[in-house]
Amino acid sequence: MSCMKSTPEQQTGAQVTEQAPVTFQDGKPATSRVERPWGWFESLASGAGYQVKRLHMLPQRRISLQWHRHRDELWVVARGTARVTIGEKSFTLGRGQSVAVARTVHHRIQNISTVEPLEIVEVQTGDYLGEDDIVRIEDDFGRADRTSAGTAAPRS
Repeated sequence: MSCMKSTPEQQTGAQVTEQAPVTFQDGKPATSRVERPWGWFESLASGAGYQVKRLHMLPQRRISLQWHRHRDELWVVARGTARVTIGEKSFTLGRGQSVAVARTVHHRIQNISTVEPLEIVEVQTGDYLGEDDIVRIEDDFGRADRTSAGTAAPRS
């Protein structure tokens, strides 16, 4: 009796493709990309009190040091290596690692690669998930808030 090994693709009949767009049952794309100076994001799913986004960060770019009044976030590194700052702590996360960020806590993600993009799956939960619930403390692209609101949250 011989034993043949097979790949997961052969076992399941699935094909592996890179960066396939997410689609719903009607076959339409889940969302369009929203361009940012650090890369882009797209909303993959949303419902009452939650939203799931895919963040694509260009090499050596980072989001603003920011906080939110109405939402918590969970970041999962899907591709690449991230330098994450949460409150006063900074650390590195690799593919498959995750971290939770509570509302009002200052936070930032940075792509530390000089070549590869960084992809993060971000799960937002809260009572309001709009893009205007971002208070920027520092920003490499001149978008930091210039009012006292930018420093109102604790640095937990």
